[in-house]
Amino acid sequence: MSIDLLSIVLLSVLAGLGTGLGGLVVLVRKPGEKLFVFLIGLAAGLMIMISFMELLFDSLRISGLFPAAVGFIAGSLLLFILDFLLPHKHIVSEKGVIKSKMLRTGTLMAIGISLHNLPEGIAVASGYSYAPEIGLIITIAIALHNIPEGIAIALPLRMSGATRWNAFRVALLSGLTEPIGAVIATVFLTTLPELTPFALSFAAGVMVFITMDELIPIAHEHGHEHFTSFGLIVGFILTLVLLAAIW
Repeated sequence: MSIDLLSIVLLSVLAGLGTGLGGLVVLVRKPGEKLFVFLIGLAAGLMIMISFMELLFDSLRISGLFPAAVGFIAGSLLLFILDFLLPHKHIVSEKGVIKSKMLRTGTLMAIGISLHNLPEGIAVASGYSYAPEIGLIITIAIALHNIPEGIAIALPLRMSGATRWNAFRVALLSGLTEPIGAVIATVFLTTLPELTPFALSFAAGVMVFITMDELIPIAHEHGHEHFTSFGLIVGFILTLVLLAAIW
């Protein structure tokens, strides 16, 4: 199997830059709530559709039920464990909190999200190794998902007294761990191409967990459910159009 490592690394960097985009909230005006939840819904729609219509379907078609199920469970379980062990709250709405507490919150968020992004890099590499177009769709979905994570890092740091640029830089750097996960996955898939079905369902497990555990709860906490639903529908349709173009 010949895999374009450079393209995979570049796509994983682009996915990670979504965290930096969220960090821009400390430099520029925060996006409106309706646009924010629409983007969350869009990311969720992309992730759900690509997971079930492409990744899991092809994993089942290539290898049957057992490898597909094991990969899906492994991807979901890894994210569950990381969420359990690492701080990963997205909404920071407390007022009058002590600056030292906010500094600790922002720092822990940066560490937690940096590690949390490793499986996302694996998902990008797994999708791209199977079909470059699939890798691109996964990249877009994960980049959108990373926006609220960047906000969750940058805002506490800014509230603790960090400069705008320092808070932004920490958010940006936190997303750049994704290429590490991408390189690890690429090495394994190049050496053991028979792991491809497992990798596809693993990526699906990662993205479905992200959607159900993070994106949808975040959107509901912000309200404007109709805009979230509209984003979901647009994500579904966009994925159908993209898949129709490559099938």
